[in-house]
Amino acid sequence: MSGIDHIAGHTWHGRKGAVENAFRYSVDYILLEPEAHPRLPRLMSRNRANLTALHDSDHGGAPGKGRGAAWVREVLETHDLPKPARIELLTQPRMLGHVFNPVSFWLCRDASDDLRVVVAEVSNTFGDRHSYLVHRDDLEPITATDRLRATKIFHVSPFQPLDGCYEFRFDIRDDRIGIWIDFTGGNGGVIATLCGTRKPASSAGLLRAALRRPFGSRRVLALIHWQALKLWWKGAGYRARPEPPAEEVSR
Repeated sequence: MSGIDHIAGHTWHGRKGAVENAFRYSVDYILLEPEAHPRLPRLMSRNRANLTALHDSDHGGAPGKGRGAAWVREVLETHDLPKPARIELLTQPRMLGHVFNPVSFWLCRDASDDLRVVVAEVSNTFGDRHSYLVHRDDLEPITATDRLRATKIFHVSPFQPLDGCYEFRFDIRDDRIGIWIDFTGGNGGVIATLCGTRKPASSAGLLRAALRRPFGSRRVLALIHWQALKLWWKGAGYRARPEPPAEEVSR
């Protein structure tokens, strides 16, 4: 891809198990190829303040200490995975200087532009981060029907068990994206989705997003805590935060 795309989409979460809970809310993501240094709209900057911004230090490693796509290339080499021809980042941008991304995705493509590996970069509200390497066992291109698994070892929600398994599906098209994450653990779990249409990013579109969701990721954090309060009220069991895993990446 060239340039940068804006996905004005929505996410849906549905809890599995005895305590039911579901919610849907709108989100704004961007999709770009960081190593290509695409030209950005006037209302978006890279590594400096603006209405919206992407800071390289926000991704590819510990929060605030990220190294971007260079980190992704090192991770793939360490795990003996093919060297990507290009790498895309799907993430929420900073809005008025603030960002919180529950999950961002590094999309690693081969010379034929097929998606081969995804690095799901997961952050929790405690300031911890862990990434999951997701790919087919045979390393063939990832299709929309593939269900790719990763073992959960990172604490995200105090109302979900630490042990369990994620199942990912990715449908990344030129005009839209669809991502489904199905977590099963114990007698429950959660299904999360991210869907939306892709359009070239513009200042007008980013301004509409800021007016529609003026608090950006602060709103995401508020919604997370609101849903946590609802789960506590419904009697969902609370689990204390364990120490994060020593390894930065797992499968």
